[in-house]
Amino acid sequence: MLLEGKTILIMGIRNKWSIAWGAAMSAYENGAKVIFTHHPTEKEDKILDLVSEIPGAKSYPCDVATDEDIRKCFEEIKKDVGHVDGILHSIAHANTEDLRNDFIKTSREGFNHAGDISAYSIVAISRIAKELDLLGEGASIVALTYWGSEKSVEGYNVMGVAKAALEASIRYLAKDLGKNKMRINAISAGPIKTLSAKGIKAVNTNVFVIKALSAKGIKDFGTILDVVEQRAPLHQNVTTRQVGDTASFLFSDMSSAITGEVIHVDNGF
Repeated sequence: MLLEGKTILIMGIRNKWSIAWGAAMSAYENGAKVIFTHHPTEKEDKILDLVSEIPGAKSYPCDVATDEDIRKCFEEIKKDVGHVDGILHSIAHANTEDLRNDFIKTSREGFNHAGDISAYSIVAISRIAKELDLLGEGASIVALTYWGSEKSVEGYNVMGVAKAALEASIRYLAKDLGKNKMRINAISAGPIKTLSAKGIKAVNTNVFVIKALSAKGIKDFGTILDVVEQRAPLHQNVTTRQVGDTASFLFSDMSSAITGEVIHVDNGF
């Protein structure tokens, strides 16, 4: 199988409708041992019930807002599994008001918060994992991004800026990690009906929005999915499993010459 003998760490699990879960199931079904991290504020019993669906899986609390918490989490993981062969970065957050208001109204605190959690965290995770020798030989890191990093997408606002920073960080990290034959890439997914997707307030359904994190109530999200289905060359919406399968490919040795890239998984939209 594609990931036989590999251990994959999925960071940022919340529920089974997420891209993170789609990636976890794909990795598991391709032969990997799968472990997770979750934010400490998530309900412990909910997380335990979720990860118990994958034999041998365990989830570790981790708040990427502090290097100390990342280090503590990774030290515990290293103690339990020795090393990991892949890390999925499925972590992002922006304040509700900074997604709902015009971008020009973004507060300094809100801008810094979105950038810290959504972009800088990939730098901290990569550095600390490398320092602790948590990453195995030929390890691969995969982050999740969105088209709002490339174009102005109504309702995505500061998250789009944070995702642009994430993508730029990946290109620079590819150079640093490449010295140790480690790779890092991003997947830019098309619209997916996840709980996180409900986070963007979509004002104009001619603009294709998804994946805001932590706000409430995306307006007319079903319409957005319908329009994408009509206009995408493959005339369908992408699924969490399709994104997860792409992550499995990027974790595998079959992608050993790919690094510093953003792979679009959006049915050609």
